Amino acid sequence: MDLKELKEILQILDEKEITEFELEEEGMKLRIRKAGPAPFNHAAPPGALFPAIPTAPHSAVPASRAGAASAPEPAPAAPEAEAGLTVVKSPIVGTFYRTPDPNAPPLVNVGDRIRVGQVLCIIEAMKLMNEIEAEVAGEIVRIHHDSGQPVQYGEPLFTIRP
Repeated sequence: MDLKELKEILQILDEKEITEFELEEEGMKLRIRKAGPAPFNHAAPPGALFPAIPTAPHSAVPASRAGAASAPEPAPAAPEAEAGLTVVKSPIVGTFYRTPDPNAPPLVNVGDRIRVGQVLCIIEAMKLMNEIEAEVAGEIVRIHHDSGQPVQYGEPLFTIRP
């Protein structure tokens, strides 16, 4: 199952107001439950889903992230949708990381040219590292979060000029 399929499942479940969903195929198990209030007083957006991460093997990324980032760029003045830009949104709730490990350079920076399938960031959810890949080729215009910040489902991560 790829990121696009997971996004489609989440969208359908949210639209149909299904509170729990379970899928098992080819050695992967996925369970999704509709979210209640998130721990640590962070409120989830209405209708957000917190997916359980598949149990299939993932690439190993160290859990320690201390000092692992540079600051995101300031917000542009014009709304991104009007400028014909693409916004990459978080498919899951977790912790946003710009680097694969604390001593590595960021995966992408503002101004970088990217290709479809290129890893943009990592979101840690339930102690699993999930690589977020570009669905369009283009140039990184904005990075919306600092490394180590919590992100919610549907929150913008990157703005890309196709």
